[in-house]
Amino acid sequence: MELLNTTFLENTLRAWAIALGTAVVSYVGIRLVVQIVIGRIAKLAERTQVKWDDLLIAALRKTKALFLMILAASIGSNALDLPVRVRAIVTSLTVIAFLVQGGVWLSSALAQWLRAYRLERQQTDAASVMTMNALGIVARIALWSLVLLLALDNLGVDITALVAGLGIGGVAVALALQNVLGDVFASLSIVLDKPFVLGDFLIMGEYVGSVENIGLKTTRIRSLSGEQLVFSNNDLLNSRIRNYGRLLERRILFTIGVTYQTPREQVVQIPEMIRKAVEDQERARFDRSHFKSYGDFALIFETVYFVLGPEYNLYMDIQQAINLSIHAQFEEEGIEFAYPTQTLLLVKANEDA
Repeated sequence: MELLNTTFLENTLRAWAIALGTAVVSYVGIRLVVQIVIGRIAKLAERTQVKWDDLLIAALRKTKALFLMILAASIGSNALDLPVRVRAIVTSLTVIAFLVQGGVWLSSALAQWLRAYRLERQQTDAASVMTMNALGIVARIALWSLVLLLALDNLGVDITALVAGLGIGGVAVALALQNVLGDVFASLSIVLDKPFVLGDFLIMGEYVGSVENIGLKTTRIRSLSGEQLVFSNNDLLNSRIRNYGRLLERRILFTIGVTYQTPREQVVQIPEMIRKAVEDQERARFDRSHFKSYGDFALIFETVYFVLGPEYNLYMDIQQAINLSIHAQFEEEGIEFAYPTQTLLLVKANEDA
């Protein structure tokens, strides 16, 4: 018993043992309470359609063991007679742990909300998904900046002078990182102006592909051949972009040629044959078909129609069906398609010459 009364760092071993036991019990108790709360809320979430419970679960599951240890140690330290300076350090450490853990909770809840929003709106409103992703990044930066400032203030740092110094330093950094900041502001322009959104099919000069990801500095595009193309946001906005994602319907122009030996009665019928071939397609709208011109080796017919949808595969299926229908009608009427030909005139030389 005398051993327990031995003094160590101005506290008896009995006090240290009580403090340690209190800390261990507090850690186990708090961790158990967190698990019980998560389980109860999870059961509640299965019976409701609201989203706040999912956000709360996502946040609580990110409770860090280190935070619980610091909190338990702080509770246990109340059993000790600590110097004012040490007590202030313990208090500051506990407050900083709360600030960091609060940042983790809010960041996790925000990530869960963005994930649910993305799954809900990906197919119907890709533009808003892109906007919320960008705003989510800005919100995280603001959140952790606030946590850092509050932690420094708790440590006794004059954050007013720090913020002023950061403002001056920010000017120097901005000058040194002009290209990077240009891409960042370009990404904000993409988010706000929405020249394209996730999933849009773009053509930029010789490059083609679908938008896969829009980041703060770069935009990633998946090409038709499978590789990923990476463009800086600034360069992308400065280029001429053809956005087929905004295509509501596709205008198609095609020509065919028949031989010059085709009778005039059949030449007159050909536009109607082509009209029938187009109008037989459910997702095509006929515009016109005309005997356009006399070619070098064919009578040229020009046809225009609209595909009622933006998909390239849909266009190709319709064009194939039209071509097969025209081929069948021409075969039935005995009309021949033209192909490049030449006529050679052979003149027999005068034998007396």
